[in-house]
Amino acid sequence: MSAALARVRPRRETVGVLATLALAEIAALAAYLAAMPVAVDELRYFLYPFVWLNASVLAVWRVTPRPANGRRRRLAAGVAAAYFLVLAAVGGILAASNGSGVTVYWALPPGWGPMMLAHVGPVRVAAAPYRVAGYLALAYLVYATLADAETSLAGGFVGLFSCVSCTLPLLAAVVSSLAGGAVAFGTASALSYDLSTAVFVLAVALLAWRPDAALLGRLR
Repeated sequence: MSAALARVRPRRETVGVLATLALAEIAALAAYLAAMPVAVDELRYFLYPFVWLNASVLAVWRVTPRPANGRRRRLAAGVAAAYFLVLAAVGGILAASNGSGVTVYWALPPGWGPMMLAHVGPVRVAAAPYRVAGYLALAYLVYATLADAETSLAGGFVGLFSCVSCTLPLLAAVVSSLAGGAVAFGTASALSYDLSTAVFVLAVALLAWRPDAALLGRLR
């Protein structure tokens, strides 16, 4: 139990990074609320993007893959890229389109915006900063998991998609898409954003921590 607690106990530099991010985000949100005539009925919706961004930054900063041979790195990177595309498609970042043009929504709250809505050929891209950063962080963690696999990459690939920490982000993306995605900020059900944020944070924590069966057994 002490070893498990040591792995999740934040280090001093981690607390410092998190505090710096929080101060910058509070300043950005205060500036936005001062400049925009927005009524704050539910503050948590303004804070959820910061939760995604902070979890993403901390996970990428703390997780460093062990050195691996070039072939393993390339295959792991390919799987991670495919994983990101699946998340982006399920989560509403990527969708089919028959439109054209690029629009940037600057008036959205920090983290939700500035959001770019672009039609690139048959594809529509709705790039909200917090969601893009979150999915990129998950893809990086998937890459690190595969690069660190002690067995063959094929075995690591099978284990990756049989573990709950890797399928949780897909659940989060489905929940978010049912909420209407980033484009529908302010119109989706409250519970959908609550659930998607909770599932995202849990998925990031599990992918970064990577508890094995024996450790989970000791924690029960």
